[in-house]
Amino acid sequence: MRFAIGVAGAALLSMAAPQAQAAQGEPSANQAAVEAQYKAQMVALERGLHPRSGTITIPAAKARLNLGDNYYFVPAQEAQRILTEAWGNPPGASSNVLGMVFPKGRSFNDGTWGAVLEYEDTGHVSDKDAANQDYATVLSDMKSAAEEENEARQKEGYGASHIVGWAQAPTYDSTSKTLIWARDIKFEGASDDTLNYDVRTLGRSGVLSMNMVDIMPNLPAVRTAAVQLGSTIEFDQGARYADFDSSTDKTAEYGLAGLVAAGAGVAVAKKVGLIGILLLVLKKGFVVLLAAGAGVMAWVKRKLGRGGDDDGADQTGYAG
Repeated sequence: MRFAIGVAGAALLSMAAPQAQAAQGEPSANQAAVEAQYKAQMVALERGLHPRSGTITIPAAKARLNLGDNYYFVPAQEAQRILTEAWGNPPGASSNVLGMVFPKGRSFNDGTWGAVLEYEDTGHVSDKDAANQDYATVLSDMKSAAEEENEARQKEGYGASHIVGWAQAPTYDSTSKTLIWARDIKFEGASDDTLNYDVRTLGRSGVLSMNMVDIMPNLPAVRTAAVQLGSTIEFDQGARYADFDSSTDKTAEYGLAGLVAAGAGVAVAKKVGLIGILLLVLKKGFVVLLAAGAGVMAWVKRKLGRGGDDDGADQTGYAG
């Protein structure tokens, strides 16, 4: 998904340019009017949502989420509106989104994280070599790819981003068939590092993904939520990982490390030779596009009264 940061992410960052200029002492003449209009739009959007808790069916993934009362689900069309209208993503980037999950008592409009759901018909991803996956190489290539891309970003007038390291190294639960990892990403000019959390649960013929973006100070809470959300996913009978039939089912051309590389982007995929996942990465990638603007957009949220005072760090977290 480095492709998303390098190309599509530029558009997201440019949306924050007027506010960024204000932060540098160049206030926009109509900033107050823009902020008032934005707040009114967000209130209207929030009032129009239809949140649901309990057991949520995801037909496109042949799965369900057993959310209980701790989290709530927002359906696809409403989630897409949040991602585009509230968090500044281009419409096409959210076309595959199946919904979003938020913590109980919080909303997209108060600075919390939101877990974005997608399903990819990747084919059956083998976990037989789970204990031998080379995640250190994937991380090294992630860092190299980010640095290579920074030159192009800076030529376009955007700040550099740096992969600091794993916020959580990839861990695989063989019982739930869930792979979880998180990256610590530093965007120039941001007071806090960005936390990008990925949850992937394997099914018979595809992968259900949840992505959460926040800031590094909120790592403990997001880590707990990621594990809990991973445990809520349950594929329908016949679509479970154990239902795989090697005589009839398609098999993915990569394993667990490939899923992590796909989460990092095209540049990393090329470096580790995972050409089979490039199409997958190009089809989806808005998740890191969200992270690409996190540093600047966190400032915007603070300016709009969504995350603390102007000079302090965003204490409530950031999901887009």
